[in-house]
Amino acid sequence: MTRTQLSRTIDAPIDVVFSTVSDISHFSKAVPHIVNVEFLSEVRTGVGARFRETRVMRGREATTELQLTEFAANERVRFVSDQGGTVWDTVFSVTPVADGRTTRLEMVMEARPHRLLARLMVPLMKRVIAKAIAADLDALKSYAERVAGEPADS
Repeated sequence: MTRTQLSRTIDAPIDVVFSTVSDISHFSKAVPHIVNVEFLSEVRTGVGARFRETRVMRGREATTELQLTEFAANERVRFVSDQGGTVWDTVFSVTPVADGRTTRLEMVMEARPHRLLARLMVPLMKRVIAKAIAADLDALKSYAERVAGEPADS
């Protein structure tokens, strides 16, 4: 098993940050290299939501099927995918910072290979994976801060 853990402090309220990471329609707007999302379930947010996400990685499109398996509003959300001989288990957790206008976002991804080739490749790819996740978190941070700064509709 390989574990990657990263975090960001985001200048946005917890509900904005949580909706950005827990709702794929927001997540896909935040992360620029996600080029398509296809829902595979009638459920669009919350436990049971299933979708196929296509992103551009290293100049090529890669498609991954994900399922939302845990959802605790304004606390944590878990996405699970079984792709390429590996179960990818990702948890996003949000906690408010003392001022109430800032949120700490933590992401923990565990990769559990269940095929021989994946067992060899996943540890070798850890740096590349961590770099890609860091870019996603930076994009999520920018998006949530921009959304939080927009005036509310009257």
